[in-house]
Amino acid sequence: MASRNKVQNTHIGDQIRQLHGALIDIVSVMNRPQRDEEMVREAGISLDRALFPLLVGIERFGPIGVVEMADRVGRDYTTVSRQVAKLESLGLIERRGSAADRRVREAIVTPKGKAMIDLVDGARERMGRAIFASWDRQDIDDLVRLLRRFADDMNAGVPGSSEGTK
Repeated sequence: MASRNKVQNTHIGDQIRQLHGALIDIVSVMNRPQRDEEMVREAGISLDRALFPLLVGIERFGPIGVVEMADRVGRDYTTVSRQVAKLESLGLIERRGSAADRRVREAIVTPKGKAMIDLVDGARERMGRAIFASWDRQDIDDLVRLLRRFADDMNAGVPGSSEGTK
């Protein structure tokens, strides 16, 4: 079996800086309020732009407690708690006691919320198709594969680090 080259060369420092810069650019674009407004508009839904990422996050990671959701989105627990309550009042999510810890109330998406997320997913696909229109299929496949691997490794944590990589 052929050995795989490990990334242990003098260029890794520059590559990590470039990767970090690219990730900051991507996160910055994704965190722009205008981007959320564009997504909501493209999806044809009526929802406060601050609520829609939480709705999608609850669908993707739920059932999920408010503390964990706040941690995932990098917002204050009290802010997320108010926003989750708003989503519940709109009938987009419901909260229930956790099976693992009855002190925790977990949020899950309702059928009405799922229908809204399906519209957002359609908008995201249309917007993504426009971004990748000039890309070769293999480049897209490689990007998806490598980003998934990178995300999985980051989620697993970095040996010897209590925080992972920032």
